[in-house]
Amino acid sequence: MRRFFSTLTFIVTILLGSTLIQGDQIQPLLDIGEERQKSEKVSQTKIDSMDDDTSLIVNEYKTVSKQIEGLVVYNAQMRAQIQAQEDRLKEIDKTMKEAQVMQRQIPPFTRRMLAGIETSIQLDLPFHLAERKERIAFAKAAIDNPTVSAAEGLRQVLEAFNVEMEYGRKMDSYKDTIAVDGQPREVNVLRVGRLALVYQTSDENVTGAWDNKTQQWVELGGSYRNPTRKGLRIANKLATVDMLELPVQNPGVVK
Repeated sequence: MRRFFSTLTFIVTILLGSTLIQGDQIQPLLDIGEERQKSEKVSQTKIDSMDDDTSLIVNEYKTVSKQIEGLVVYNAQMRAQIQAQEDRLKEIDKTMKEAQVMQRQIPPFTRRMLAGIETSIQLDLPFHLAERKERIAFAKAAIDNPTVSAAEGLRQVLEAFNVEMEYGRKMDSYKDTIAVDGQPREVNVLRVGRLALVYQTSDENVTGAWDNKTQQWVELGGSYRNPTRKGLRIANKLATVDMLELPVQNPGVVK
């Protein structure tokens, strides 16, 4: 019996010893596993961090790509604008060169035009002569003045030309002093465009017309007294417009 217990104790001791040995062998394995878990955790943390960094880089890339696309469109627009501006500058340069040529041509053209107006006045019916000659003198002084631009000189001449053109479209009346039977008398003058220039004394007893061929006033017959009086009333807006029988300059003859 005692031997049995001794044997049992030995067996238990052996078993316990075996168990202790196995525990000592497992602990390093457990330590290794724990270290591996820690390493894997660290690795996972790094992986997660790298993933976050990668996402950030991808987002930044997308943002930069969009910015680049916007810049490409913007650069294309700017190139188009620059090209348009260059084309405009070429047009301006061309226009300036043409303007310089025209500016050189303006003075001689202006002088020729003014000379033509002056000749026209000399050959025309002698109405408002003082006013017309004064306008010509003013325009001539402008184009002869070096401080006045060529454009302003041309404007003055064109203004005189337009006034002369208007004379041919309108009728008017004014007072003047002319020689009637060798004596200066104040008369009412009726001008109908450039077709007729007639006068009538204030007492309406004498009616006459300008003869452009002889360059003098000639007395008209009594048949023109009433038409002339009526024409004067129309010109002064005292009567409505109506047909008038007046002597018209026809091959320089007044009948």
